[in-house]
Amino acid sequence: MLNIADTLRQWCREGRPFALATVVHVSGSAPLPVGTALAVDTNGTVIGSVSGGCVEAAVYELCQHLLAHGGPPALADFSYSDDDAFAVGLTCGGEIEVLAQRVEPADEPPFVAALDAVAAGHSCAVAQIIDGPGELIGRTLHVPESGPHDGTLSGKNEDTVVVEHTRALLRAGRTARIEVGGDTDTCPTKLTVLVHTNARRPRMLIFGAVDFAAALCQVGRFLGYHVTVCDARPVFATQARFPHADEVVTEWPHRYLAVTETDARTAVCVLTHDAKFDIPLLRLALALPVGYVGAMGSRRTHEHRINLLREADVPEEQLARLHSPIGLDLGARTPEGTAISITAEVIAHTNRGTGLPLSHGTGRIHHPAQPLPA
Repeated sequence: MLNIADTLRQWCREGRPFALATVVHVSGSAPLPVGTALAVDTNGTVIGSVSGGCVEAAVYELCQHLLAHGGPPALADFSYSDDDAFAVGLTCGGEIEVLAQRVEPADEPPFVAALDAVAAGHSCAVAQIIDGPGELIGRTLHVPESGPHDGTLSGKNEDTVVVEHTRALLRAGRTARIEVGGDTDTCPTKLTVLVHTNARRPRMLIFGAVDFAAALCQVGRFLGYHVTVCDARPVFATQARFPHADEVVTEWPHRYLAVTETDARTAVCVLTHDAKFDIPLLRLALALPVGYVGAMGSRRTHEHRINLLREADVPEEQLARLHSPIGLDLGARTPEGTAISITAEVIAHTNRGTGLPLSHGTGRIHHPAQPLPA
């Protein structure tokens, strides 16, 4: 639902009731992920999407019915079949489950608070009950990155468990379903909760103020990364040379990495291919729980670099994390093409993709979500 947060917030500020339809389950090759939403206001205005076009009309009618007649939240399934593929089915062959509910802004302060937090750029999440006792379905909880949460789902114990899971998902930047409760001693109410996250932008740390870095900044920012360029040479590390970077830092790379914030979504791209910078930097980067570490250079440079890292006592299991030479084999030669090659590898690694053409494979296109970090 946070894909349409700006408009929902405006409707809430105006006190305008609306119907909200959220994708709560996806299987097969469905076009949009869990958490994507469509909303319809009392004037018939529609925003968002739940299927990229396949079942929008049927969901719109369901929302209109809730606005006109009220009633409890309703679950609707849409899947492919020969009879309805071009009517309300999914021609892509997938299946989605949609939860539609009427929202009265005055009755949903936690939901409104979450929309305000998203508008302010804060990292937060909305936990939404999608299965459980009928009177609880659709209820939401606003969970900020830190501090107390807003609202209640079922009871104190359930809220505590949901908040813990929600903050783990928020740290990972993932929207996902969780199952809680069913334990008579601690959390008696069994619930399925969909956690919608509005996480801070993941970081892309580019080391080396070279032409390839300028192109990589542009592509990284397009993909939603907060992009930092770092180089020890002040004559090269300037904002004018990297207008698409969020920040440009003049510092020795390993010193900057040692003090800057990283997490499991951070991509570290080392473009210097200079041992005096690379070795201390990679020695540190490979020991950190970041999402991706890649280093530019020829295969000969790579072999020399690996030998130097071994001499620096970097364990083999850490060396196995290094993507070098950096990028996928796209035949790229220009800085722009190389930037696409690098980010393609980052995307594939992050989402457990093979990097192979889809036409060369079989089975499902979309990979299951990664498990939560321990």
